[in-house]
Amino acid sequence: MKEKILIINGHPDPESFCRSLSEAYKEGAGATGEVRFIDLSTINFEPNLKYGYRKRTELEVDLIKAREWIEWASHLVFVYPTWWGAMPALLKGFIDRVFLPGFAFRYREGSALWDKLLTGKTAHLIVTMDTPSWYNRLVYRRAGHQVMKRNVLDFCGIKPVRITEITPVKNSTDYKRATWLRRVERLGQKHS
Repeated sequence: MKEKILIINGHPDPESFCRSLSEAYKEGAGATGEVRFIDLSTINFEPNLKYGYRKRTELEVDLIKAREWIEWASHLVFVYPTWWGAMPALLKGFIDRVFLPGFAFRYREGSALWDKLLTGKTAHLIVTMDTPSWYNRLVYRRAGHQVMKRNVLDFCGIKPVRITEITPVKNSTDYKRATWLRRVERLGQKHS
């Protein structure tokens, strides 16, 4: 049975290297998996969860489709840069608007516990950075990765979550970028 893979490009620039990495993963995974692709730079939605959970904000058509695709997928791939130690605001806004109570999790009445509604799914984070990997690990303790892995995905039941760092992107050569693209394509082939 083909794996159902949803790739989400979280970079706001449609001409970014993250877009190229997303396409490379899609190419690799498409050989044996069923692949769908969401590019946050091209869909229309308000990223601000204006009222928090106090008041419902209706989902735009693109977010309704994204939720349907997340439910469909068995494996989610998020491709995004690390800016100021975390994901871009556009990706954070997407998560705020889509991973809502009743869809991604459900609070239990009278309890500090919650139900994880997206169990059975796995994920892979492909994250570009300018910070060297060793520095991100030793000094920053991979804080941005941990937020996405633990505070978002595991909170909703998505695990395991693999992380691939592409770094340092700043001042990288065309040869190095081509090497990274081939690596990410192989990751797609292995997972599908």
